[in-house]
Amino acid sequence: MHTHSVAGGRAGGGRGWAVCEANLRMRMCVKINSKDNQQIKKLKKLQLKKYRDEYGRFCVENFKIINDAVAADIGFEEVYFTESFVNKNQAAVDKLLANAGTAQTFIIADDLNKSFSELTTPSGVCAVYAKQEGALNFKKPAVYLNGINDPGNVGAILRTALAFDFENVIVDETCVDVYNAKTINAAKDAIFKLNIVNDCGGELLKRMKEEKIKLIGAATRGGGSLKRPKKNFCVVFGSESHGFTPDVEKMVDEFVTIKTSGQVESLNVAAAAAIILQCLGEIK
Repeated sequence: MHTHSVAGGRAGGGRGWAVCEANLRMRMCVKINSKDNQQIKKLKKLQLKKYRDEYGRFCVENFKIINDAVAADIGFEEVYFTESFVNKNQAAVDKLLANAGTAQTFIIADDLNKSFSELTTPSGVCAVYAKQEGALNFKKPAVYLNGINDPGNVGAILRTALAFDFENVIVDETCVDVYNAKTINAAKDAIFKLNIVNDCGGELLKRMKEEKIKLIGAATRGGGSLKRPKKNFCVVFGSESHGFTPDVEKMVDEFVTIKTSGQVESLNVAAAAAIILQCLGEIK
């Protein structure tokens, strides 16, 4: 195996580095010890949506999600492990890298993980992926998210959409970024398996109207019953506290409401999405 240090860092002699040398299957493995290293600076920038958009890249700091993506033949461009993570998970790391192709591998000092992680407690692993935004498939049902700012809710809806076979998910500019760490941790590997498309100014809603796709809005009260339309459709979810933005609400063709006991004001938007998508989906 080939190993070397990089500018801003030094070759280490600790147990984690020895494990890297001995077990990471002849992979080019780079050790980083300095926060001034350019790779670390790039990871810090990727904490911000501005740079995720500029570079077309995002980070995943969850080992299970990374593993599940590799199992689905979705590879990362580069991966970073702390020394302690490698020490504790030697066999799992070795297995992951054996199946991960030729992506570059970095071993970093433990304290560096805190300098760029979006998590309160850094996980010890970070993989970098290229965004894969596709075009909307107008022939299949879709989910449209409008003004949902809680990353956990957005992530849960993404996972629910995948579970009930809504592969097209549209996220407008008033929503939280789907590629931040909290959203990804809630979405799991759905972040890779869905066709996630960004919309701005309701342009895709207008296109769907032109294509005669029925826009169904999820309303907390006053809507009709849940019934799958005979023609193609898109389910629109708005903010739990603020509802739809006015421009989006005007374009909705029909509103639906989940019947409840009335003892709560409203359901959490992620819970409502799970019920509605199960009812309107084809999986029975």
